[in-house]
Amino acid sequence: MGIADQLNTYLTLSGMLFSIGTFGFLARRNAISMLMSIELMLNAVNLSIVAFGAFVPSLQGQGAVIALMVMAVAAAEATVGLAIVIAIFRNRKTPLVDEYDAMRR
Repeated sequence: MGIADQLNTYLTLSGMLFSIGTFGFLARRNAISMLMSIELMLNAVNLSIVAFGAFVPSLQGQGAVIALMVMAVAAAEATVGLAIVIAIFRNRKTPLVDEYDAMRR
């Protein structure tokens, strides 16, 4: 098994994880589930970044640094997203995203 095959395996797994996250985001109406799906998509991106950093010689040390920055953005997104969901849940008593547009009325 060559290096290209190993990289292809990681990228295939990353693509599958990203697809599962995309489906979860589009299919669910629960805000918490949607945030978890976004986190799954960001983890898929991290996997592909680390795989490229490990297998491409010119990106040897930079893949992990980029992945750490993506993890920091993901943590900030989760914090802000959960704060918004909790604030809306306190007012509306439902985590369903379909009910959030009723706040305009």
